[in-house]
This record gives sequence, structure tokens and C-alpha cells, in this order.
Amino acid sequence: MMIYTIKTVVGRENVVLAAIAAKAKSENLSIQALVHPEELKGYIFVEGDLNDIERAIKGMPHSRGLIKEPVDISAIERFLQPRKAEVELNVGDIIEIIGGPFKGEKGKVTRYDKVKRELTMEPTETPVPIPITVSVEFVKVLQKAK
Repeated sequence: MMIYTIKTVVGRENVVLAAIAAKAKSENLSIQALVHPEELKGYIFVEGDLNDIERAIKGMPHSRGLIKEPVDISAIERFLQPRKAEVELNVGDIIEIIGGPFKGEKGKVTRYDKVKRELTMEPTETPVPIPITVSVEFVKVLQKAK
């Protein structure tokens, strides 16, 4: 099995990935793995048979085409490794969101997933605390839990 690159509309990578997975399962296509590295916008990597991959994306919305040149695993290996967290977070820490739609919100960490590099926090300055899940890249620690 070889690894190939599919070009997609930026921001629609996960939609295309889910659609390919569903089509591969329903049509019993020889597709082994799908991956969309978050830092690579507009691209998905697919491991499988070239003809089956072409059949999977034919007429699929948001897919921009297939690069028929196989990708060497060493070229994408760094995207497959979980990144080390630069920020050391713990449940109970008080954080502030510094980017994205919730910028400026302060809250308490209720869950932290090191592998996915995301956390769930409950805002402290709202009357009804609704949990918000954000990427670790968009937060700064204001106060460590005791």
C-alpha cells in the first residue's frame, strides 16, 4: 500500500476525510488509513490502492483532486507523532483564551487531553458555565491549581 495526497478546499479537510471513510466502508474499497494534519491546510493523506482512492473521491464535494505521486512515510512522519505540550496544564488551572472566537474568556480547566492537545474549560465570568473546548495553542495559564 502506498500513501497519496488529496487536495481539498481549505477548512473542509475533515468533511472530505469523513466522506472518503464512509464511501470506502460502504463500497469495500482498499483504503487503509486517512490522516489530516491540522497544520497542513487543504491536504489529506490516504494510504491505499490508487484506483480505489480515485474511485472514492470521484465527484466528491470539496475535494480538489489527487496527487498521483506517492508520498514517502518519512515525509509525513512528523505529523503522525503527538506533539509535546509546551504549556503544562492541569485540571483546576485558571486560564485565558488568547485566540479564536472565545478570545478574552477566562475559566477553569475541567479536562485536559495531552494527545489531542485540547482542553475543556468552564468560563468563570458567565452566569451559566457552559463548557468550551479549545486547542492548547489558544490559551495562557493565569493561575496554577494548588
